[in-house]
Order: sequence, then C-alpha cells, then structure tokens
Amino acid sequence: MDGADDDDSKNDGKPLGRYTQTELLKERVREFPQTPGVYLMKNTQEKIIYVGKAKNLRARVRSYLTDGKDHTAKTRLLVRNILKIDYILTGTEVEAFLLEASLIKKHRPRYNIRLKDDKAYPYIRVSMADKFPRLYLARKVKKDGALYFGPYTSGAAVWGTIRFINRTFLIRDCKDAFFSSRKRPCMTHQIGRCTAPCVGYVSVEDYQYDIKAAVTFLRGRDKAVVRELTKKMKLAAAEERFENAAKLRDSIEALKKILERQAVVNDTSEIDQDVIGYHGSEAGTLIYSMHIRSGRVIGDRTHFLSLLDPSAPEEDVREWLVSFINQYYEDNFIPDELLLPVDLGNDLMRLLEAVLKERSGHEVRVRFPTDASGHQLLDMANNNAKSHFAEYVNKSEAKKRGLEEIQERLKLPALPTRIECYDISTFQGEETVASQVVFEDGTPNKDQYRRYRIRTVEGTNDFASMREVLLRRFQHREYEDPQLVVVDGGKGQLGIAVEVLKELGRSDIPVVGLAKSRAQGEFSDSEISATEERFFLPGRSNPVTFKPGSEAFQILVGIRDEAHRFAITYHRKLREATSLESELDFVVGLGEKRKRQLLSKYNGIEEIRAASVEELAKVPGFNRVLAERVLLQLNEDSQLSGEEGAQPEDENQAVDD
Repeated sequence: MDGADDDDSKNDGKPLGRYTQTELLKERVREFPQTPGVYLMKNTQEKIIYVGKAKNLRARVRSYLTDGKDHTAKTRLLVRNILKIDYILTGTEVEAFLLEASLIKKHRPRYNIRLKDDKAYPYIRVSMADKFPRLYLARKVKKDGALYFGPYTSGAAVWGTIRFINRTFLIRDCKDAFFSSRKRPCMTHQIGRCTAPCVGYVSVEDYQYDIKAAVTFLRGRDKAVVRELTKKMKLAAAEERFENAAKLRDSIEALKKILERQAVVNDTSEIDQDVIGYHGSEAGTLIYSMHIRSGRVIGDRTHFLSLLDPSAPEEDVREWLVSFINQYYEDNFIPDELLLPVDLGNDLMRLLEAVLKERSGHEVRVRFPTDASGHQLLDMANNNAKSHFAEYVNKSEAKKRGLEEIQERLKLPALPTRIECYDISTFQGEETVASQVVFEDGTPNKDQYRRYRIRTVEGTNDFASMREVLLRRFQHREYEDPQLVVVDGGKGQLGIAVEVLKELGRSDIPVVGLAKSRAQGEFSDSEISATEERFFLPGRSNPVTFKPGSEAFQILVGIRDEAHRFAITYHRKLREATSLESELDFVVGLGEKRKRQLLSKYNGIEEIRAASVEELAKVPGFNRVLAERVLLQLNEDSQLSGEEGAQPEDENQAVDD
C-alpha cells in the first residue's frame, strides 16, 4: 500500500464512551458475512481511504484489527485512521476482484496502490465490423467486434504505423462520413495509395484480402506477408502490369526495413505476451511491463509506486503485485500470457487467470517462468526496471529540489507536493471556460484535472469567472488540499484568490499569481523566457524571481502553461463543430512566425503529428520544450477529433457544486 502522512483523525485506543474505536470496529466486524466481497474503510470525513477484496470478508477485515506486530507501518497507520468499515457482497471472488479495481479507480483511496500513469496509451484499431474496414488510433480497448493491436509507446508511433500500412496495403484512410458521400475517387486514389472502395473500384473480396494482409503484418507474421506480396509482384510482372509490380516491390522493401528496426525475442511465437519486472528501494518501487506481440517487442510502460519498499521484510510482494495487475488490466489490452517476477502460488495465479478471462473473453495464462526463454524475458524486464528506476529517482530528486526552492522562495509552510493552477479562457468574447491543472511531486497528474464552464458570469469578466471557479472548487472539502494555488493573471487574479479563500475560511492555503511581460526579440509574440515571468505574493509589491531554467521555474511556468493549454483545448472541443481554426492556433507559445516555419517544413498536421520531438526541435525558432508542447497539443487534438476509434476526453470533467 502507498504511504501517507498521518494527518487524519487518530482514533486507535481513544475511548468513545465505554469502548475504544478499535473495539467498536471489532464488534462491527463480528457481524460481517463469511462470503466474498469488497470492504471499504472510511475516515472521520466519511471518505474512503482503503478498498480491499476478500474471499471471506469477516476473516480478512478482522486481520487488520488484531495485534499489529506483523503489520507494516503503513497498515498500522491505516488502521489508526479508520472510523467506519462498510462492505459490498459479490457472488464470487472473481467479482470481488473486478469490483475492487473499479472502486479504486473511482475513489482513489489514499492507502491503496494507485497507478498514477497519466497516459492513455494508444492502440491500432481495425474496424472489422465495417464492410470496408479501416485503421484508427484508439485509446481504449472495447468489445466492439474490432481488432486491437498494441499498446504502443506514443501516438506518433501509431500514426506512423497506420500511415505505412495504409500506403503499403492500399487501405482507405478517410472518415466514414467522407467515405459514404463520395461520388468520385479522391486524390489518395489518384496518387495510387487507395483502391477507392468508396466508389466501387475494388470488390469487397479484394479489399478484404488487403485488410487480411495488413492484419497479418500487425500480428507480426511478417514472413507470410512478404511471401504473399512477392507472389503478387511476380504475378503482376508476368502479366506485364509493371507499374503494379514496382509498387509491390517498393512495399516489400519498406516492410523489410521497418521489420529490421523491431526487437525480436522469439521469431517462432504467435502469442501475445506481457512480461512484468520490478526494482525498488526505500525510495519506492518501479514496475516495468514489456509488451511482446508475436515474438516482437512493440512497447513498454513504467509505473512508480512511491513509499513502497520491496526490500522491507514486512512488505508482501504478492499483495501489491496482485493489486497492480488487477488495476492495470482493467482498461488495458490483456495478452494471451502474463509472465510474473514472483511465484504467486497456484491458487492465486488461477484466480488471476479467471479475472483476466472474465475481462478479455479469452483464455489467459499467468505464470512464473521456469523455462530458459521465460527467464530470459524476465531478466530483460527486471534489468529495464532497474535502469528506469535509476532515471526516475534522479528526476524525482531534481523535482524535489525544485519544490524545496519554491517552498523557500515563496515562504510556504510546507513542501508543495500538490500544486493547483487555474486559468480563465475566453475566445472572442464568447464561451468563457476555466481549467484546473494539478501537479503532484512536480509532475502532472491528469486524473486530477478539471474543466469548468462558467455559469454565473455574463460577458467577459475574468475576475468574476476566477471567483466562481475557486468558490466551486474549494467548497468541495472532500478533495485533497493543495500546498500551493497558482492563478494566471498577476496581482488582480491573486487578489480574487486571496479574497475567496478568506471568505471560505481557507486562508491557510498559500497562493501565488503569475504574470508574463512581453520580451523584445525576433519571436517576441511567443518566446517564453525567464525575464518575462513574474511571481506575485499577497502583501508583497515586488514580484519574486527564479533563476532562468531552474527546476523551480520550470515547475511553476510549466503548470501555468499546462493550465492554459488545457483551457484552450476545452475551447476547441466546444467549438470544433463550427470552427475552421488551424489546430496550430491552439498551441501555447506558437506565434505566427514559428507557425510559418513549421508549415514550410511539413506538409500538414498529420505529418507534424508523426514527427519526433528531436525533428521538431531542429525547426528554426524551436526548442525541445516547444516541440514537446506542439506534439502534446496535436496528439490530444487527435483524441478530440470525434472520429471513430479516437477517444475524446471525458466531457464531465467539470467540478459540480
């Protein structure tokens, strides 16, 4: 379980009438059923602080309330903060697993292992239910009759693969609405990259042949694809269709080149595997998952669990590993086989197999490898976990130093491990919206982001809008308090924030206002430099300054820019049906001059989206930070495009009063 500061009410041993709180809980637990279910532990504010599952509810919950000599320090801390324990019955232990994962995701209890990965990793979706299927980028795997491949490491990688497959196998790339309305072939057909199924230039059978070849390639059976394309090339040459033969030859060469870049761990396997490794110390634990599809490594993911020390004698690796697997595979693709770094025992492994089968609809094998090839994969995963752990700890230490500098320079009473930033955005005097962005330990936590549509303010009034947003946010006492609130807008918005917090009796929450003054230079309309940023504190006339490029500066400016980007993206979502604005107009810090430089090098949004950070950073006037911001914005725009397969962000991300 994750650790937490002991700031809840401590009831253990304190008399409540004739009984201590622990004794009252024991009395309550004696009435629990001895059947499968999920238990919910709550604190004095009725907030759920831990969710667990059990085959026998009474026995499992009672174990928390017995002599705590064998309990971890974190478990003892949890027990001291429990005021109430509720439960939900389930029909089977498998159902308890499934319910536990969904409740943890919904309530985010502070004492559970919580996956803080803010990325919805992309998949390639093939819409097999369509008469003429096409390929999409998808952020979630659904039971919709489509085939899913992945997860891949980035949206750019997925778009690049989709574009390659479309060109190689002549798959349509148009949206369904465009496809159904065509009367004549589009330019894609005219340049030889599509067979124009929209106007009947290819039969369903021939198109399905091409789709089958594309799917075979995605499944990693590249030798079969190359053989089939070679056969078609020779046939075209024999029939003197030399142009078609040349295109097939080029496709074969392109396939061979892309396959050379993929890491092969087993060229005879046709199953999908995930391999999980981990490494940790008293600083925390990093879990590494490696995704192998038909013998080829296509991607990996890392999750850092703070304050979880696997070397501590009281930590049970099996407990937190099972909790991780249960949460991780609630939304992600479930492979045919899962290799684990520890032996969970037959009973627990069979239970996990049943849970994963229930979610995926197919048989799943869960095992601790005892064969040579399995050990080799596990060693690879553990070595990667060790390497990523060192990188993460180094970055984490740098972030901590930045937070310590922020605390010192802004005179904060506590280290700002949670920072919230608010931005008001109005486009052409219409539809005022606001964003709330959260950084935890100096990095974004997108699960905590919120969007607001302003309800009570008519016209353009940024001050009144900020007042409404802060009132709505801080009336919710069940949400975790920040150690610092950042408002974009300088002294004026700072004054509003101070006034609202005082009105709500929350003057204990520190506030800083950020304002930017324009600097002169070639890109003065968009260049972000240290001399522009001013940090205002209540009661102080002169702004605080931070060293250019320092970690503290990057954290504060980064959260402000992220809040601005998030608000603008919301604007785009609200207006996308009628707006013809360029997607680049919504990139924070991208002025007209830089936009022209970008468009002179690339032939459109999709080409920019598929570029790497390093490639964009080489464009005149660009740097790595702006390149990352461009790709972040464009990849999020692709999720909000509304096309099938792309997953728009949850519209219900505004805090309701």
